[in-house]
Amino acid sequence: MAARSALAVLLGLHMLLQIISAPLYSASALSTSYYDKSCPQLEKLVAYAVSKAIKNDNTVPAALLRMHFHDCFIRGCDGSVLLNSTRNNKAEKDGPANISLHAFYVIDNAKKAVEAACPGTVSCADILALAARDAVALSGGPRWEVPKGRLDGRISLASETRLLPAPTFSLSQLKQSFSQRGLSVNDLVALSGGHTLGFAHCSSFQNRIHSFNATHDVDPTLSPSFATGLRNTCPARNVAKNAGSTLDSTATVFDNVYYKMLIQGKSIFSSDQALLSSPKTAALVAKFAGSREAFGSAFAESMIKMSSLTGGGQEIRLDCKAIR
Repeated sequence: MAARSALAVLLGLHMLLQIISAPLYSASALSTSYYDKSCPQLEKLVAYAVSKAIKNDNTVPAALLRMHFHDCFIRGCDGSVLLNSTRNNKAEKDGPANISLHAFYVIDNAKKAVEAACPGTVSCADILALAARDAVALSGGPRWEVPKGRLDGRISLASETRLLPAPTFSLSQLKQSFSQRGLSVNDLVALSGGHTLGFAHCSSFQNRIHSFNATHDVDPTLSPSFATGLRNTCPARNVAKNAGSTLDSTATVFDNVYYKMLIQGKSIFSSDQALLSSPKTAALVAKFAGSREAFGSAFAESMIKMSSLTGGGQEIRLDCKAIR
């Protein structure tokens, strides 16, 4: 009996290890022509909602791109990041890593227009994937054909935002996070280029500019003058509530300046600097720094791959903020 119990435990551990080492999500069959007959106006309606929002707020592109990334990295691209918390459940958007997400109204406006044209036909997850693509394209980045046919998920848990890659991650942690989602090292470096858009609060990079380690107060990989500027903006104490830094010097333009600044020691996050810690990733950084076209092509390819991780969606929501 003891031998049989031990065998059962070993078999259970083997199965658990298989589950842990397997990708968290699988790509479902999606199609770029999915709505060609059922909602032919879809892409124009979403693009209009995104472009209108950008005219009033140039932080919208970064917000939509980050929103899509954070959606896909939790339960696959199922629109779960769009759900509001309820009395009995704290949703993803209210988790620690997502508190600063904004521009949800853009998806709501696009959904309203799409529902008027094609009632009950298009998922919120598909609208978010299209909006992220349009945000990049309207900011000077590449445009790609978005595979469609996702369903919206019914589960959204704030506690699961701990699964998102953190700005303090090392290269090994980043690789593990991406590989669990079926994404390669090439995808990791290309998708990190999304940091060409946006802004970071001081709390996301304080570890690099104050009390870095026992030997250095400031991360020695940072350019001294760049680090001084960050320390002036983000002092060790009494930091202004909304203080921080743009992620590169052209934070509203989708270009390859992020990679150029990374090579110059002017990256913001530890996870950015980590891309220079191996020959393979450093070579990709150099390649993308040297060619905006090469970066754009790789980014589009990796976005298609990432956004095809569809998870376990079950419905087409009529309101992106609430399950049916």
